[in-house]
Amino acid sequence: MQRAIAENNLAEAFQGLKSGRGITVSEIAPMDEAIGVETETTAAFVGRTLRGPLNTPVLLENFAEFKRRFGGIWHRSSLGPAVEQFFEHGGRRLYVVRVANNARGAMICIPAQQGVLVLRAREPGSTERIRAAVDYDGIADDDREHFNLTLQRVAPESGLVADQEIYTGLTCRPRDRAFIGHALGNSDLVEPQFPLPGGRPLPTTDPANRFGPGYVSPVQPGSDGSALTDYDLIGSAVAGSGLFALNQIEYFDLLYLPPPGPQKDLGPAAILAAELYCRRRSAMLIMDPPVHWDTAARAIDGVRAAGYASSNTMTYFPRVAGRDQNGSPPRAVGGAIAGLLCKLDRRHGPWMGLDQAGLHFNRTLIPATACTDDEYAHLVREGINVIDSGPNGQAVLQGSVTLARMSQMERNFCSLPVRRLCLAMTNAIERATRWSVFEPNEARVAERIQAQIHAYLSSLADAGAFADDQFHVQCDAGLHTDVRDPQRGVTILLSFPPAGAKHAVSLTLHQTVTGCRVAATAFAPAMARCA
Repeated sequence: MQRAIAENNLAEAFQGLKSGRGITVSEIAPMDEAIGVETETTAAFVGRTLRGPLNTPVLLENFAEFKRRFGGIWHRSSLGPAVEQFFEHGGRRLYVVRVANNARGAMICIPAQQGVLVLRAREPGSTERIRAAVDYDGIADDDREHFNLTLQRVAPESGLVADQEIYTGLTCRPRDRAFIGHALGNSDLVEPQFPLPGGRPLPTTDPANRFGPGYVSPVQPGSDGSALTDYDLIGSAVAGSGLFALNQIEYFDLLYLPPPGPQKDLGPAAILAAELYCRRRSAMLIMDPPVHWDTAARAIDGVRAAGYASSNTMTYFPRVAGRDQNGSPPRAVGGAIAGLLCKLDRRHGPWMGLDQAGLHFNRTLIPATACTDDEYAHLVREGINVIDSGPNGQAVLQGSVTLARMSQMERNFCSLPVRRLCLAMTNAIERATRWSVFEPNEARVAERIQAQIHAYLSSLADAGAFADDQFHVQCDAGLHTDVRDPQRGVTILLSFPPAGAKHAVSLTLHQTVTGCRVAATAFAPAMARCA
């Protein structure tokens, strides 16, 4: 019942986006552009940070960028260590979404004629250092309405100015073209608080430098808020917050929600919402094992009791410990696993298993619990990957399974390489064929799409993604002939034999102007007759 309610709520949230309560902008690839096989895997993390923009995906390419933009590692959040692990283990592209629970931005008050001009920092947090200066330079002496405003963000570590915005000729009159409410609408630093003063703010002065601007510091510092709840992480599709902030980016391959603390677990609501979101975005969710999974038997009992079964989710056991940190509690390494998957894809391709040379954790990390051979086999049957000691003493991730857990409907998708290959393929084809829904000539469109995808599948076969070259493509672009119909689109049927799979996989992609739907099908015999 709880799952059905959550699925309903998430479906309604996505429908809200389609009905105009949210906006998603997607780029359309050029017509007939070749679909590339080698692409850099992109991860997305959602969690709490010291500072940074709220509910805004920020693309990072190294840990230094995370420290500069979000404040680095913070003892109240496990997101920072996860980001560090990601880049240390081979990740190169990471979107970070900052969420907060009742965090507040610093407040600046500037005396004004007939009141006070109040500015609130857009980015909440105790380390957000902003300041403001007002002057009348270049304003005519008989002009009693306009003023200049300078805003600065100061790096708390160095005291140097990190960002600056300058606005000239502002006014507090709403009907004026230079109204401060409009001008600061695009500010990354502050937003004005209403009501505004009846007159312009007074110039700020610095007693130590009468020729330079005097900056006003906050009268009320920012706050970091409370610990995150599941609902902060889930967010709102209408507001574009939490998980749904990722609607602002075209695609991502891996999603990870770091636990709220070193010895705390994500709640079931956050896990369920993340899994449903990944299913709709054709992404893979990395789920940390709960803290109480401290033995293989408890991990097996725990996954059964929770009822987790999803081909879009991978998990692992056990957590890890520091090699030289005796007595320290085991820690989650979902961020490191995301980095290892990125390295695997770059070197070998997502269709390969986890047991590749060079795919190991940092030497400082060791499994918190050793597993016997029987326990290893039992864990893998239950859809749990195993962190074990490799031949050179470094921890490795083994198993290459998803949490589909031997479901009859998704027996092929119990294999992590098979599932990730299918996700990579459907994402690539979906992006490359968006142009087709705007083309009126159905027969010609079908031929072009078929040729485009056949070339892509041939490249995958040459790269070793398929067991053989017995793949098939069929395209029907004539479902709807009215170009004004929002459900007008094309249907693409695929059948292919993933490397290492016991059975061929058959997929249907239905591409429309409102999005792309993907489903597993069983049309392979018919496809073979049509080929």
